[in-house]
Amino acid sequence: MHPRRWWALCALLTAEAMNLLDATIVQVAAPRMRADLGGPAAAVPWLTTAYTLPFAVLLLTGGRLGDRAGRRRVFRIGVAGFLFASLACACAPTLGTLLVFRAVQGAAAAVIVPQTIGLIKAMFRGPETARALGMIGPVMGLAAVAGPVLGGVLTHVDLFGSSWRSVFLVNLPLSLAVLALAPQLAEDRAPRRPGLDPAGSALAALATGLVVLPLLATGSTPPGWTAAGAALGAAAAVAFAVHQRRGARCDADTLVEPSLFTSVRFPAALAALALAFAATTGLSLVVVLQLQLGSGADALASGLTLLPMSAGLAVGSLWAGASLVRRYGARVMPAGLAVMAAGVVAAVGAYRTGERPELLPYALAMVGLGQGLFTPAFFTTALRPLRPQETGSAAGLLNAVQQLGSTLGVAVLGRIYLATPQAAGAQRACWVALGVLVAVAVAARVMSASHGSRADARTDSDADTHATGPAHPADPAHPATHTAESDGVSDQRKPTRAR
Repeated sequence: MHPRRWWALCALLTAEAMNLLDATIVQVAAPRMRADLGGPAAAVPWLTTAYTLPFAVLLLTGGRLGDRAGRRRVFRIGVAGFLFASLACACAPTLGTLLVFRAVQGAAAAVIVPQTIGLIKAMFRGPETARALGMIGPVMGLAAVAGPVLGGVLTHVDLFGSSWRSVFLVNLPLSLAVLALAPQLAEDRAPRRPGLDPAGSALAALATGLVVLPLLATGSTPPGWTAAGAALGAAAAVAFAVHQRRGARCDADTLVEPSLFTSVRFPAALAALALAFAATTGLSLVVVLQLQLGSGADALASGLTLLPMSAGLAVGSLWAGASLVRRYGARVMPAGLAVMAAGVVAAVGAYRTGERPELLPYALAMVGLGQGLFTPAFFTTALRPLRPQETGSAAGLLNAVQQLGSTLGVAVLGRIYLATPQAAGAQRACWVALGVLVAVAVAARVMSASHGSRADARTDSDADTHATGPAHPADPAHPATHTAESDGVSDQRKPTRAR
């Protein structure tokens, strides 16, 4: 085994936590950024989307780069790029410049995240592999809880007059620490260098951009622009699917494993995941916008208001991971969704009492608890029936769809709120989030129907424990990837498939 594997694991976990923190910290500080740099209120969702959109689009390509060039090398390049992009964000003189460097941050994160699981498997053997993978969940849970509070505190304290810029500067010591420990990582790559499938990557990016970008457009756009973008995006998605199937028939390199889509189960899982994270991430943004734009609260108050949601998420994840998923399997999913829905309804009732309701934190705690119950059960159910050659591609797709769902939630619910930036707008956004959760329940039912009894019966795998650590709307990878890898799946999957 690798002699300095535990120090190397510290580097990997720090990098993962840093990427999660950068999403949650910025969400709380975004209204202050817009106020300082200028621009319309509609620009606030862009500060999150500029990061998560390239993150989602480039995740599969980032994994392929590690397969080709070596995961340690690509990991170090990604961390270095993230460091310089963070510094550029902190020094950004205009909102447009900040958005550009946020996109660079997202692209760097997409290079960093896919390398983690492969590097852990290269350095650890036997029971230690499960221990190392099991540490990801608690670290991500801590980052999920700390992110909103840290963002609010750093912006409020205004260290050395840095204001919101300190939320990017905090990445500098973290990145330097990761780079200092990176030489302890073992190099690892695929047995055969796979291709990058640039045509597939371009079609995926085009489809995603055509769907998301019109949703973020302001009122100056022509009528029907959003519908036209959605239609064109759907056409690009169909072209991507055709391209992937054709490549598979020709034994060419493709981004995804086409066999995942031979039944309705896995597409339903992708839909359920995207919709679930759209609801929770979009709702978090609406809470922040209402507090800072609607009631005049500062970033610290916003972070503290979101703290019960993050704490409920951590508690629910630990509870589900410790006992519920092992005992009840997929049945934990509808229970978690019911708790989330009850929290959203409670949030609607809270907003009817005023612009800054005192009962809102309790409602958000219910939403977080429900999400914590739902997420581990979802990933365990979604990944367990897969064949070995499908696991890497499925994990990458779930990671990318999770980020895409967060991006869509920010775009759609943020736009609904900004149309009426007050408590009434927050209520409308909550009702839409509730409808989205109903759609999640339908998709989850389809996903688990054909495999529910078999999945529930299997309770002796280590994956049940290590797949159920805390997750978060902005957590880009971990429930999916470490479930797959810790389930005893051989690493010798087809090298031409995305990892």
